[in-house]
Amino acid sequence: MITNSYRLLEVNFRTASVLAGLMVASCAPQYSSPQQVQASNPTVTYKYHNDQELLQVNQSAATYCNQYRGVPQPANFANDQDGSKIVVFACVQNTAPMTSPPQYNPNLTYNYRTDQELLDASRNAQGYCMNNGSQQVISNIVTNADGTRTVMFQCNPR
Repeated sequence: MITNSYRLLEVNFRTASVLAGLMVASCAPQYSSPQQVQASNPTVTYKYHNDQELLQVNQSAATYCNQYRGVPQPANFANDQDGSKIVVFACVQNTAPMTSPPQYNPNLTYNYRTDQELLDASRNAQGYCMNNGSQQVISNIVTNADGTRTVMFQCNPR
């Protein structure tokens, strides 16, 4: 009888140990799968003096980023001590579907105030023209009396 009591106590002790281990494991913090906390994209920096040169360096950045299967995204604009401007492009993955046309008509005139707005308009016009089997060219950039600037894009056949 003492042997049976000893075995019952041993089974209860093992069961209690297993349950205690499970309870401790359930209280431990649960981690999800590994997460990216930092990334560094390839970047390229250009100097430019005017809007026309900005559009040219945007095309150069597109060529540069293409080797990384990315598209250029302006990350920073600055003024250099010599009076020129500096733009830093980060090469990022293109997440926009190529089949959806941008909400942009390149055969109209558009006003812009900042270099960022000019690059946005250029990128949208280029996407529109490419989706319609053409290449984009800039027909004219003008500075208006109120400080805004005007650009007109035109799609030409390849």
